[in-house]
Amino acid sequence: MGAGLDKSWPIRLCKGGELLDRILARGGKYSEGDAKVIIHQILSVASFCHLQGVVHRDLKPENFLFMSKDENSALKVIDFGLSDFVKPDDRLNDIVGSAYYVAPEVLHRSYGTEADMWSIGVIAYILLCGSRPFWARTESGIFRAVLKAEPSFDEIPWPTLSAEAKDFVRRLLNKDYRKRMTAAQALCHPWIRGTQEVKINLDMIIYRLMRAYISSSSLRKSALRALIKNSSGAMNDSRILDFVNSICNIQYGMIDFEEFSAAAISVYQMEGLETWEEHAQQAYELFDKEGNRPIVIEELASELGLGPSISLHVVLKDWIRHSDGNLSFLGFIKLLHGVSSRAITKV
Repeated sequence: MGAGLDKSWPIRLCKGGELLDRILARGGKYSEGDAKVIIHQILSVASFCHLQGVVHRDLKPENFLFMSKDENSALKVIDFGLSDFVKPDDRLNDIVGSAYYVAPEVLHRSYGTEADMWSIGVIAYILLCGSRPFWARTESGIFRAVLKAEPSFDEIPWPTLSAEAKDFVRRLLNKDYRKRMTAAQALCHPWIRGTQEVKINLDMIIYRLMRAYISSSSLRKSALRALIKNSSGAMNDSRILDFVNSICNIQYGMIDFEEFSAAAISVYQMEGLETWEEHAQQAYELFDKEGNRPIVIEELASELGLGPSISLHVVLKDWIRHSDGNLSFLGFIKLLHGVSSRAITKV
């Protein structure tokens, strides 16, 4: 700053204390209804930040302050000291955050905004039952639990809580970040939304999925269209119908409903649904009738963009049916994911 210039920024005074203090004052946990109100506020903040490309990286009860002592006080997030910007297709790699709230992919040094959603899942778990989902006496022990253990939903009070509440927490504490709900999706989860109409938040996952679809082969697009035709429930989970009505290009007929739905569905998130196997099998049967065709290994490799360094006949031999040369069920599933040269070596 220039000499003699005074700069000041007004900061709101939060007189209500930390969320952690409120939890302790309530005996360690919230009622399901009250927890829902808190989580809704946290998700609203996360949704806004993530849309701006900001990942907080240290979401925990200590970093949420109430504006006043009032029970219905608004909640504010603080301490953006560890926050960072991340582009939709980029990954961060430094291990930061608080051990009990750190996501598995952070420990693997490859993460994005999904890491915040894991932290929110931990907060929700604590609010609802009063204990941490992953616990150990040492930091290294906590990290091992985060990577290997599964949160328990068997102890009191979980059996008395609603199925929607348990589903909400499970879908945030999914160790596969690709299957985890985004903040915008979580805001529309039945447990949070209830029967109320909600404002639809723009979700960057749609941008990523649309861009991947545009660059996909015709065969993969056909497979995705087959998947979406029998997946109305999954479409609701992914909020596709909401987005369709909010995008002017759809309304003016520049892209039809089926095409947008096929582009906007997340295969990884669908795999997290209990009905995934049924969806996948029905989609394959439809694809077999409408989109499948004989294909040789070399053509399939070209469809997937695989280079000569891959041992094609070893890797892809089970992706094609020996009886008629059509794409097999395994090949269909891999095609839905849009397998890359890097990923295929791990198959």
